[in-house]
Amino acid sequence: MTTRTRVVLCASIAIAGSLLPLPAAAHASIGRLSQQLPLVVYVAGAGIAVALSFVIAFMVAARWRPAAAIADRIVPRPLVRALRAIGLAGWLWIVAQWLVGGSSSAEVGTLFTWVYGWVGIAIASAILAPVWEWLDPFATLHDIGTWVWRRTGIAGWAAAPYPARLAKWPAVAGMVAVVWIELAARGTEMGRVVLLYTAVTLVLMAQFGKQRWRTHGEVFSVWFRTLNRLGRYTFSGVGRVRRQRFPDGLLGRPWDASEVTLVAVASGAILYDGLSQTQPFFDAFGLPTVPAATIILLATLGAVSGAALLAARRVGYTTMGAGLLPISVGYLIAHYLTYLLLDGQRIVIAISDPFQQGWDLFGTAFFEPSAAWLQPAIVWMVMFGAVVGGHILGAWAGHLRTPGDTRGRRAELPLAVVMVGLTVVTLWSLGQAVFRAETAADTSVRVPLSTTSIVVTR
Repeated sequence: MTTRTRVVLCASIAIAGSLLPLPAAAHASIGRLSQQLPLVVYVAGAGIAVALSFVIAFMVAARWRPAAAIADRIVPRPLVRALRAIGLAGWLWIVAQWLVGGSSSAEVGTLFTWVYGWVGIAIASAILAPVWEWLDPFATLHDIGTWVWRRTGIAGWAAAPYPARLAKWPAVAGMVAVVWIELAARGTEMGRVVLLYTAVTLVLMAQFGKQRWRTHGEVFSVWFRTLNRLGRYTFSGVGRVRRQRFPDGLLGRPWDASEVTLVAVASGAILYDGLSQTQPFFDAFGLPTVPAATIILLATLGAVSGAALLAARRVGYTTMGAGLLPISVGYLIAHYLTYLLLDGQRIVIAISDPFQQGWDLFGTAFFEPSAAWLQPAIVWMVMFGAVVGGHILGAWAGHLRTPGDTRGRRAELPLAVVMVGLTVVTLWSLGQAVFRAETAADTSVRVPLSTTSIVVTR
């Protein structure tokens, strides 16, 4: 099969799949885009995902070779300074608002960390460029502290060597802590969390060196750099980026167990978030307390990570990482896109009441986030494309043969099983979020099957 034939085959499958209906859910606390369709449609969607996996995994046997060297591009200095200023201003705003106190829709702790950071910056890193390299307020604070330290004339100390055996496991532990705060310990004061995390990060940057800790231990830098392996432009040095083609970022550098686990934890967190919104989950666990939610969350993360690591022992960590990352990004977009588009509008409220004191400086303090400007069909198709497109890219990248790779096709079965399993469970959870069986006691007004609607919850 020629390369052109493979491309046409995959494109045809993707186009055919895009014509089929599929649900996509957003973050539980803000919005959900739903297609009111029978459950059989979602089952069919899962079956299509299975077929796509096997078609790409067992019919395509392409090889990957590194691209020729591409010259770096200098990022304009004014843009770098603007991004660093924005990142620092956001950090200062979170801290100042927390210190002053108050409670309102103008709260920026969750807005900047979860909405713009965990979702917005993640998507930008995976699709466009490594914006976190300059938005990172912790690196900026470290640079400011270093400058002040030197101005005092006090001699510093040499950074300690980072233990190679730790790999990126500190970032994995940080990822588990972050998703626990988001999904289990809801209601946590983000200002306090940000201050504590800042203190720990600055101490470890001083201990091991800023760039070394950002590379191995600082969870946001490690995670966004991992996502950027898919991006159009990747970080190549201070003030420089380099254009990369797919899948050079995924296969050009080897993966290790800690990196695969990091992506698996992120994928498991999204999976847990989706499952926690389903009726079967509620029937089984109700509204779990923090300890119960912690146990369920850790069990989910452990199951996904364990499956990924077991498969990686057969196919290799690089193959597993290259296959899993695009799928994780697809799930991220599908679950949280409307969260970003809807809850992100709260910045209009925060500008008028920056310290939650009941101000209305610009007449927007009582603004209500609205989804009226969104075209449901377009958003639905984008989210569908994220799920299926991420699955296709993951299957393609995970089954590309690198130079010297002599594996037989059977060796790829564990990867296919993990990817298909994750996709089926995800599609099932999305379907459960919008499917409702007709009962004799159901007296509510039913939405026609062909109607698409945006439902805003809580």
